[in-house]
Amino acid sequence: MHIRSIVLNHDDTNDILQETFIKVYQNIGKFKGKSQLFSWIYRIATNQTLDFIKQKNKNQKISSEEINQRIINSIISDPLFDGDKAEILLQKAILHLPEKQQLVFKMRYYQELEYTAISEILGTSTGALKASYHHAVKKIEDFLKSH
Repeated sequence: MHIRSIVLNHDDTNDILQETFIKVYQNIGKFKGKSQLFSWIYRIATNQTLDFIKQKNKNQKISSEEINQRIINSIISDPLFDGDKAEILLQKAILHLPEKQQLVFKMRYYQELEYTAISEILGTSTGALKASYHHAVKKIEDFLKSH
């Protein structure tokens, strides 16, 4: 669910998930138990997803607006996405957020993770995460009011 909420494409999600499991398998011996296993795997999945997006954007050499439009078109045409107009508008608003705010918003809003869990996964203070989430919500509200 986490990967899918970021890349919004079923095939890309499967590819990233496979790479995540490979990384977990290759590095399980390095897991020191300083965090929960869930947080460690979630962090690997997040990093794999962000690396995938960066590589895809680098290879395609297109503007962020064009990328956002392609994502919206993918959402609308995806048979697994059954969202209504309000959900599509929300996804458009989320795409206008900076990458970090998108990630924090999705982890908090969709995955309903506590700030402490997000902090452990992203290696960021809970105060910074709360501020990031607050700014994301404000930007989404502003976007929705103007559309």
